Amino acid sequence: MPDQFLGVFNSFNNGLTSNHVLAVEFDINMNPDMKDIDNNHVGIDVNSLISNVSARASFFSYTEGINKSLDLTTKTPTQVWIDYDGVKKIITVTLAPIRIAKPNKPLLSAPIDLSPVFLDSMYVGFSAATGPIEGSTGNHDILGWSFNKTGPAQSLDLSKLPSVTWPRKSKRKLHRDLAISASTVLVVLIITLAGILYIQRRRKYAEILEDWELEYGPQRFSYKDLYKATNGFNHKELLGVGGFGQVYRGVLPSSNAQVAVKRVSHDSKQGMKEFVAEIASMGRLRHRNLVLLLGYCRRKGELLLVYDYMPNGSLDKFLHSNEKQSLNWAQRYRIIRGIASGLLYLHEGWEKVVLHKDVKASNVLLDANFNGRLGDFGLARLYDQGENPRTTHVVGTYGYIAPELVRTGKASTSTDVFAFGAFMLEVACGQRPLKVQGLIDDMSLVRWVLEKWKEGAILDATDPRLEGDFVVEEIKLVLKLGLLCSHYNPMTRPSMRQVRQYLDGEVILPEVFMDIEGAGMTALFGNEVSNAFAMTLPSSCVSANAMSTESLLNVGR
Repeated sequence: MPDQFLGVFNSFNNGLTSNHVLAVEFDINMNPDMKDIDNNHVGIDVNSLISNVSARASFFSYTEGINKSLDLTTKTPTQVWIDYDGVKKIITVTLAPIRIAKPNKPLLSAPIDLSPVFLDSMYVGFSAATGPIEGSTGNHDILGWSFNKTGPAQSLDLSKLPSVTWPRKSKRKLHRDLAISASTVLVVLIITLAGILYIQRRRKYAEILEDWELEYGPQRFSYKDLYKATNGFNHKELLGVGGFGQVYRGVLPSSNAQVAVKRVSHDSKQGMKEFVAEIASMGRLRHRNLVLLLGYCRRKGELLLVYDYMPNGSLDKFLHSNEKQSLNWAQRYRIIRGIASGLLYLHEGWEKVVLHKDVKASNVLLDANFNGRLGDFGLARLYDQGENPRTTHVVGTYGYIAPELVRTGKASTSTDVFAFGAFMLEVACGQRPLKVQGLIDDMSLVRWVLEKWKEGAILDATDPRLEGDFVVEEIKLVLKLGLLCSHYNPMTRPSMRQVRQYLDGEVILPEVFMDIEGAGMTALFGNEVSNAFAMTLPSSCVSANAMSTESLLNVGR
């Protein structure tokens, strides 16, 4: 293309980190679209024709001790030195007229880390483009150049430089048609794709990119960057395998940031636009107890989700695997409170209601300071505030799925609260929701904790690895609140705002008691029967559509 893109970029890729282009431009045509400072400047460009830094063409004079202007449109030859210090990560550009030694002060000096830009194989060369206005073209001749990637380049023998034959006026138009004329010259230091290599690399990194995805900009990652970040999705970088795909550790070449890349299969374009729009929306979620969704990529039958990397992995490993050390109670309680805070943000703190729909220990990740962050929004769906959320099928993990979700297929904030209740019991007891280890017959964790409470020995339900080292009031609160959140009746469960208030000590948990008559209620799973429990709540804690205290006491009778 003519004018501003110099045959290197275009309106779609200008500025993308996947370009891997470093350039020094000598510009005699001011272009406001590229934020040019004037029509006689030098700039340093990285992956874009909008310069990182630029300055009016000039050089430092030893004799006068000042900067003197250089007119890039004159016939006077000019020397240019481009240097990069790989240790200090600084690039400099120095100018001077042809017979003057290299000044000790560069025209431009910029701290730029080129390691994300450099690839194993590079090209060095020049590019130029004509100006948009008749008569504004210019002739730029390269008289000589020297390049070295391991130290200073060899000095040019100025006596051997070719002479420039300037065209006469009568032949100027013909020369303009035949010669390479330019209003801007780029010294392009890196151009990655050429010829057959270009085709092969495009096939290797081919991905799906439709017009409607251009609006998502930075949230769209290139498959090439993710491939390189994970060393080609090497098995050594595999963090885990779940029901929705494999997760790899990666280091983005553009920023050296550590990320987690989840590969999810998708075979149809149906609904993909809406799903990607949802991902882009969720990428705006910001909370200290949520794993940040950085963006996505689509390639053939795959959807790749890019998240912040959590160095300590999932909480599940610390609770149920001997590979990790056991967490103490202070750490566990901080994690519970943090996840409650994150869920409250999803339910009430954003412009839309976000239902996570898969709250469990394996989806709680720990950062470097063992703070809990709720991750894996692969099942989440967004709903406008006030809308009635509906789903067409039950999703989630067995043991954390609320009974009404199985019956009706309708998810709600209350079904997230149920899963969070199972999660709280899991953290406090060190047991999975559907199996209590060491018992003759397996039972749900909720029923087992209820049995311990009925016996007056609720503390016996705590994780033996805690060795009794906990705050009794806190662990009793977690156990009772976990039972309350796991109540069969969704109307009885508190909201996440109430849960957070209880955990923070802002509100005292109302007395929770069992149906001591033992009439029981339908079990949480299957046809087994567990002891019923209910609670009395002050009127201020009950929502407008909640059941009365009397009806709560009669649940399941």
